[in-house]
Amino acid sequence: MCGRYAASRGPEDLAGVFEIEKWDSEEALAPDYNVAPTKKVYAVLDRPLKDADSPRPVRQLRRLTWGLVPSWAKTPEGGARMINARAETVHEKPSYRRAFATRRCIVPADGYYEWVTGAGERDLEVEGRKKRPRKQPYFVLPADGSVFAMAGLYEFWRDRTLPDEHPLAWWATCSVITTEAETAPLASAPAEGPRTLADIHPRMPLMLTPDRWDAWLDPARTDVDELRTLLTPPPTGLMRAYPVSTAVSSVRNNGPELLKELEGPEEGTLF
Repeated sequence: MCGRYAASRGPEDLAGVFEIEKWDSEEALAPDYNVAPTKKVYAVLDRPLKDADSPRPVRQLRRLTWGLVPSWAKTPEGGARMINARAETVHEKPSYRRAFATRRCIVPADGYYEWVTGAGERDLEVEGRKKRPRKQPYFVLPADGSVFAMAGLYEFWRDRTLPDEHPLAWWATCSVITTEAETAPLASAPAEGPRTLADIHPRMPLMLTPDRWDAWLDPARTDVDELRTLLTPPPTGLMRAYPVSTAVSSVRNNGPELLKELEGPEEGTLF
């Protein structure tokens, strides 16, 4: 799954990477090293500009809310539970299939956090009481330091309780697509701990390599069978992972120190 990620690159950097044609400086976001569900995030998408003379899709960097709200939803309350869509079923699930056909995006990140849920996890006895174990978080990122381009979907939801001119009348939301985690060896793995992404968690965000960006973002591509071919996982050996501080487990913590690589799992955590 993808429940937290880091996104420190600014609009100028992302514009160069994704060949962005349009972005609003008033929507600029501060670097976020602990992106959590319902936060505002950047998304890259191709869409005609509002009130433009030409219907040509324009490559845009937009600020969306992470947690997709389907256009037909009565309320936006379920968005926090819809941060991920499974690649295997995204084309058929009512909440995602319309967006999969015509509203696809890329959610750029530095990498994502995942907490070990391996077979060695067990209850810990602390002062004679069973408590949840402290899981060791890992940061997963492209081994070459490039942008982690996560496949995503976006939607628009209209709040009918507000007038058209109200700034919150329309919600723009998104979801990240996930796939089965790689079982091949990581490009770079810690000396102690997981050797593959599947050792960390059975799911991972679907990373799109640059050769698929244009096809994925093209709103004119609506054939579901053709689109599903774009959901094939990227080549193995592109990712690395390393342990980071358990401070990332709290959404209150946010700073570049969360990305600091530890020599090994923190004492008292499980692998």
